[in-house]
Amino acid sequence: MPYKLSATLSAHSSDVRAVASPTNTLVLSASRDSTAISWFRSSSSSPFAPAAILKAGTRYVNAVAYIQPSPDAPQDTVINIFSLDSPNHEDPQFSLLGHTDNVCALDVSTQGTIISGSWDRTAKVWKNYQLQYDLTGHQQSVWAVLAIDEQQFLTASADKTIKFWIQHKVMRTYQGHKDAVRGLALIPDIGFASCSNDSEIRVWTMEGDVVYSLSGHTSFVYSLSVLPSGDIVSGGEDRTVRVWRDGECTQTIVHPAISVWAVSTMSNGDIVSGCSDGVVRVFSESEDRWVGAEDMKIYEDQVASQALPSQQVGDVKKTDLPGPEALNSPGKKSGEVKMIKNGDIVEAHQWDSSSGTWQKIGDVVDAVGSGRKQLHEGKEYDYVFDVDIQDGVPPLKLPFDVTDNPYAAAQRFLERNELSLNYIDEVVRFIEKNTAGVNLGSGGNEYVDPYTGASRYQGSAAPVPTAAPPSSYMDPFTGASRYSGAPEPSVHVPAPPPSLPVPNIIPFTKFVSFKQANVSAMQMKLYQFDEALRHEISTASLAMYPEEHMMIDEAFTYLSQAISSPTRPSSALGSPHVEAIIQILDRWPASQRFPVMDLSRLVTAFCANAAAAPGGRERFFECLCKASDWTDVQRTKPFSKAQEINMLLLFRTLANAFQEGTPIADGRWVPQVFEALSQAPYNFLTKPQRVALATILFNFSCAYLQTPVATTVRTQHLSLILQLLRSGNNDSEVVYRSLVALGNVAYGAKKHNASIDSTQSQELKQYVAGVPQAFPEDRIKNVVSEIVGLL
Repeated sequence: MPYKLSATLSAHSSDVRAVASPTNTLVLSASRDSTAISWFRSSSSSPFAPAAILKAGTRYVNAVAYIQPSPDAPQDTVINIFSLDSPNHEDPQFSLLGHTDNVCALDVSTQGTIISGSWDRTAKVWKNYQLQYDLTGHQQSVWAVLAIDEQQFLTASADKTIKFWIQHKVMRTYQGHKDAVRGLALIPDIGFASCSNDSEIRVWTMEGDVVYSLSGHTSFVYSLSVLPSGDIVSGGEDRTVRVWRDGECTQTIVHPAISVWAVSTMSNGDIVSGCSDGVVRVFSESEDRWVGAEDMKIYEDQVASQALPSQQVGDVKKTDLPGPEALNSPGKKSGEVKMIKNGDIVEAHQWDSSSGTWQKIGDVVDAVGSGRKQLHEGKEYDYVFDVDIQDGVPPLKLPFDVTDNPYAAAQRFLERNELSLNYIDEVVRFIEKNTAGVNLGSGGNEYVDPYTGASRYQGSAAPVPTAAPPSSYMDPFTGASRYSGAPEPSVHVPAPPPSLPVPNIIPFTKFVSFKQANVSAMQMKLYQFDEALRHEISTASLAMYPEEHMMIDEAFTYLSQAISSPTRPSSALGSPHVEAIIQILDRWPASQRFPVMDLSRLVTAFCANAAAAPGGRERFFECLCKASDWTDVQRTKPFSKAQEINMLLLFRTLANAFQEGTPIADGRWVPQVFEALSQAPYNFLTKPQRVALATILFNFSCAYLQTPVATTVRTQHLSLILQLLRSGNNDSEVVYRSLVALGNVAYGAKKHNASIDSTQSQELKQYVAGVPQAFPEDRIKNVVSEIVGLL
């Protein structure tokens, strides 16, 4: 019988990173929501229900293991031990201290010996809840551990190796995987199995021979378990659980989630999975344990409704795809994926050999034709080109993603290989020719950190009329995880009916803010970067201090409530939270600052007075300018990706700083901001950056309508408007926001009886009068007409 859904266990609010099923009636799960849950059912026919929710801190829970109860058992970097029978589920009865970094793997022998693996590159063996051995020898994080017995252990690492230990001595090192090794499982009468980010599962003898390799997963394989029958179960980044028998995949179970982080097996043959959607699922071969037909249909519909990135299922050329009639032919093996064209939609269907049917597993999106992601120096790219520079010399590798700026990619390639930048146009032409037909900058959204396997980070992308498209950013830490900022809010005046006179646009008093966000994803990325810094000896001192971590936690809690609730939380953020952000930005590398910069954007938007202490705004905005490299940016070259996104977030934060009630006449922070913006290399700014910069000027003008400022500050503001308009390469949205800002200030000057200097007024009037020739839109013509009258 095939495996089908038997139970859905929903209580976690974030990714389930580990599962264990020590008995047929008990399941343990660990999650990034900072909890572990024990699920219990009284009989095989009863449903699972949470029996205990275990919480010992605020950090992610990455691993879980079960220890057999015994009379003497007292039943982040700490291993917490709880008694499942205890009424207290917040204070562990025992904690094992010793690791200096994130503990990401646990296993327990039949007699209760614990082995743990950590990002600190060590494994530790604990007997009677006391440290017995340090297993030191891996060069990178220890991602998986296995207790063979009380004296023999296996460890697997991001350094691509597996080590066999007797007590604390390395007896053998197994090499063969091409990427980080993520999971281990004992195989009776043979040896053990391992899985890796290289998408392969290997079965080894203890002597080091590879019995066979299992290929079928299309991305990283995170977890392994073994059924009582000896069949192997695996789960991975391609959102599948696969069952393997005698070297062949006999069933592929697709999940309605991005990642299957963990798998476990029960003695009755059932399979347990933990996923990125926060759900634990149980699958069974026994028909009497399957869910009802209605629940099964709901689950299958969830799977079928998923959107699949084209690189996950293979090369896609829409015009060559067959129609639905292709599903009349049976598949060749379980897990085979076939794509069809159903109208304008590309559907992916998977062959289920157990039922003899094709099952829809989702709609394919972003079918760019680049096929599966290519690995280069441990990172993934859409393309890795071979570039011949000289006969008899090996070709150079040119990695490229569809989201890259071709000029930036060409510049990196030339500089890395010490070639003249005079060739940059030729390299760009090569890229464009070899990616013909690809819509640059519109690649799929499913990217994942290939080193840690951590989750994606995306800004909200709700469409807003007339807004510029969101900018794309490839995570410079991994060369992968896409960070997409939220789209720009628009300044929009509805067009009047043709029969009515055109209403005045000026004064326009409605502020524009950048408040859209996926707070939990932002928080996850920030903590991921913090863990990565803590993981390396050379950067450990840069990681967050406990007090900073507490302040950042409070900030994310406040923002989550502020965004999700129509009423603001009662406890606001203040100077300590801003100070924590400043300290982190001052220390962290440029490539890892962007989630902290984005946090600053939201703190400024939702808690405007957080930096209201004397000198607070000046210090905060000075730090943001420095963190975005604004003060040191090279004017003669395109920006790096890190600079590009950090500057965009700087502009959006400054736009949020000007809102209803902002004290623009107090302190020096406004002239300080305008002075910094006057240094802008406008010719190199991207469209989203220009829109955000224009929004800063617009929002200030709205505040000026209510509050007069010093003449020098207003002069700075008008100079910035003229500088932005004259810089060229502007689109109409940038021009429109800048013009409305100018109109507001001209209107406010009359209202406050503080006329604009005649020289500057004449210069502005002369330039603005010619704008409609370049931008012949009605909204621009109308606002220009009003401005000329006001000046």
